[in-house]
Amino acid sequence: MTTYIFDTPTVAEGPAGGHRLFYFYKLNRGITIIKDNGVYKQVRYMVDGDLQNYQESYLGGHLHIVSEDVRTALIAGNVGVTAANFTAQ
Repeated sequence: MTTYIFDTPTVAEGPAGGHRLFYFYKLNRGITIIKDNGVYKQVRYMVDGDLQNYQESYLGGHLHIVSEDVRTALIAGNVGVTAANFTAQ
């Protein structure tokens, strides 16, 4: 079975600093994906201790190794994950 590298979705946030020039620059922030009671959800600003309370968790801004079945479930989960978020390993 093929495995994939999962790069979580991102959102552009700005401004990146307090100076007025930073108002033109945005930073990409990773969005955490969790599975709670069989349903995938997007979550922002997670506390590390809370991650163990979910069936699955994919911390935003990190790369994760997933199976083909998990890839299919994440895409079908309707949480902003597409085939572009995966790279075959």
